[in-house]
Amino acid sequence: MSVITIARQFGAGGKTLGTMVAEKLGYALIDEQIVEMVAGEADVSADWVDSIAQETGSEGLVKRLVRKIGPFGKGYVETAMEERPGYINGDLYISILHKIMPIIASQDNVVIIGRGGQYILAERQDTFHFLMIANIENRIHFMMDHYNIDRKKAQLVIDKQNKRRIHLYRHFGRTDYEQPDHYHMVFNMNFLEMDSAVQAVCQLVAGNN
Repeated sequence: MSVITIARQFGAGGKTLGTMVAEKLGYALIDEQIVEMVAGEADVSADWVDSIAQETGSEGLVKRLVRKIGPFGKGYVETAMEERPGYINGDLYISILHKIMPIIASQDNVVIIGRGGQYILAERQDTFHFLMIANIENRIHFMMDHYNIDRKKAQLVIDKQNKRRIHLYRHFGRTDYEQPDHYHMVFNMNFLEMDSAVQAVCQLVAGNN
């Protein structure tokens, strides 16, 4: 019964790692589907967030949250190619994340991708934090290979997501999101295969449960 958070430089393979770990451990993967709706400028309200906070019981909460999204959830690549901003007011967004993420984590057996999970859940027991990094060239090639886009689009997506990441952490008041002491492990994907990173995460989690 654990929670895993994965922070990453965009294109280093964070979603791929999270997906593979979730499948191997039988965990629920929590990615953009939930928090992108929370962030959607016209698609969320304080009442919606409060209704989530009031939900009780552990059975199926994550699935209920996902069902609430309807058609609004979008992937990173799709969102990054749009001209519209990807987030509501930063302070409100961070406030909502602080309300929702502990609720999701309380269900246990979840893998949470990004969104400052290493900060919001820093004091939570049985939570493991990981960081993935890679040089820009490897990240570009990863995006091209995994999302079937050309080099120009891959570079555009990475640049836009980097800006969004900086914007997000600015509202956390943090600039140290790549310092290794926030994490149980840091994976430099310039030198690692994805399968090795997956095995390391699963072994650490299993060995501490």
